[in-house]
Amino acid sequence: MNILIGELISQIRNLFKTVHQDNLYVSDRLIYSLIKKHLALFLYREDSKMKISQIRAIFTVLPCVELIDVDLVEANCLGLKSDCTIKRTKKKLPPLIQGFNMPIIGSVSSIDGRIFLTATTPAQYVKKANASDFKYNKTLYFWYLNGYLYFPNLTWDAVRVEVVLDGVALDKDGQVDECAQAQDVEFGIPEYLMSTVQAEVIKDLSLMFQIPKDPVIDKQTT
Repeated sequence: MNILIGELISQIRNLFKTVHQDNLYVSDRLIYSLIKKHLALFLYREDSKMKISQIRAIFTVLPCVELIDVDLVEANCLGLKSDCTIKRTKKKLPPLIQGFNMPIIGSVSSIDGRIFLTATTPAQYVKKANASDFKYNKTLYFWYLNGYLYFPNLTWDAVRVEVVLDGVALDKDGQVDECAQAQDVEFGIPEYLMSTVQAEVIKDLSLMFQIPKDPVIDKQTT
């Protein structure tokens, strides 16, 4: 389901008030920071178990990410025997939630979604490319580095990328909308996951705002 950050914050504040009747003031900023914390922790764990691709609601599609040519030095791929040119996303990807090994990226494919690429690293690709049987390898590869995606054996001008955004909204061109307010950013999040995040945020808030009881005075010691 899709929900605005502002709506989720409001829901959590109302749930918190049902637990604490003291009309404690809790800022939107604090609630939002806790939402991001627990969502990121949950997704990190799911990614470590290789289950992240099953949570389809969290992904945002970048339908046409433009590519440019770069050299081996920039792509951190100097170990290649051939002096080839590598493709790279023209612009950095928007801020993404961190996964187990890298920011969470779903499928990377051709624009029509028919041909999919395989994630690798520069070192892994160099090892594959320098193997004697690499000429028979028809797999298309990509890796993530410093905010960009790199493509060592691709001739396309653009790709389709699925990502998990880290609290940002995109404009119609797929770029970060600098004018968007955090409360208006939309989350695509399964209902069970939203309930989990709400419960963890309320637990944190309860600990933060817990008022200690007055110490009991032992009259025998006075």
